[in-house]
Amino acid sequence: MFQGASSLSLDAKGRLAVPTRHREVLSACAAGQLTITKHPHGCLMVFPRPQWEQFRERIAALPMSAQWWKRIFLGNAMDCELDSAGRVLIAPELRAAANLNKEAVLLGMGNHFELWDAQAYAAQEAEAMRGELPEALKDFSF
Repeated sequence: MFQGASSLSLDAKGRLAVPTRHREVLSACAAGQLTITKHPHGCLMVFPRPQWEQFRERIAALPMSAQWWKRIFLGNAMDCELDSAGRVLIAPELRAAANLNKEAVLLGMGNHFELWDAQAYAAQEAEAMRGELPEALKDFSF
């Protein structure tokens, strides 16, 4: 289970250093192999390969009425690997889709990560905090 937020910087080649606390788990559970694709909220989803394969099967099984979502998730998916320095190269097309330039936020979301442009994440988080709690959380005890 991945959790927590990390502020990171992309280098000039579009590589991102994965935080040390996640590298060992990614090496053990996925041999450092990742798949990155678009998320409908404007960020990227970063999956260890075994979790991607499960997600991919669920998406592929969607009905024809969800064909555009299949295209978004599967058509934009790119496989990559952690390099010897624990970095992952984010493809230019995916960096452009999420408006990733330099400063980024990597969020552990359980079985995958979300990768956000730092400013976009801060703005969307602030908007969510100003809004009303969703129905699913109304009876949740903190």
